[in-house]
Amino acid sequence: MERELTDDLPVPHRKAVSAGLRAAWPICLGYFPIGLAFGVLAGKAGLTPWETGLMAILVFAGSAQFIAVAMLQAGVSVLPIVITTFMVNLRHLLMSSSLAVHLQGAGGRFLGMFAYGVTDESFAVNMARFRSGEWDRWRALVVNQAANFVWICCCVAGTYAGQFIPARAFGIDYALTAMFICLLVFQLHNRLYVIIALVAGAVSVLLYLALPGNIYVVGGAVTAATAGFALKRRYAGSGRKADDNS
Repeated sequence: MERELTDDLPVPHRKAVSAGLRAAWPICLGYFPIGLAFGVLAGKAGLTPWETGLMAILVFAGSAQFIAVAMLQAGVSVLPIVITTFMVNLRHLLMSSSLAVHLQGAGGRFLGMFAYGVTDESFAVNMARFRSGEWDRWRALVVNQAANFVWICCCVAGTYAGQFIPARAFGIDYALTAMFICLLVFQLHNRLYVIIALVAGAVSVLLYLALPGNIYVVGGAVTAATAGFALKRRYAGSGRKADDNS
């Protein structure tokens, strides 16, 4: 493994680490409050610091972790949690496929480590730099793993800190709702995204009122994804962009 990682370094190792850390620090800064908030919520849901750290290591996806903790707290069984988080993280398939163009010639072990660290934020940072032509896979790997390290530390620290925060203090119980409102707003790039969000919300509410349990989460997500796919094909077939009529 060591041989594979060092044989064809395009730049001196120290320079790659330095450049990667400089690119990663804004991501790490953003992960700091979100990771702490997640750790506090995980602790309130009954997870120990070690369990929180293990989830951060194995999952390493903020939105999926927030969803999993909320569903655990609601008493949802394992299978709906796995299905829901799998669907939430399906976007990583598209992001990894886009990055693969810039990772030609990389070995399987490198690709495994790189894929493990891909997030929305590291994808945006690395993709912009790859397109500028002044980036390489080793610097990108440093970005991914630096963000991963900070996220895990903040999640564990938040769980420890949460032991000293009284329930409902500082409105911390609202952190999860605020997190998803922000994630939703940031995704509303045009009319198509707004329609999909409204479909997801409407179907989820109807299923919540009509059916027992938490099937409304999966039902809303599947219906919205299907509606989005159908609308996108319709726009593509008519030669219009989704926001042409905005």
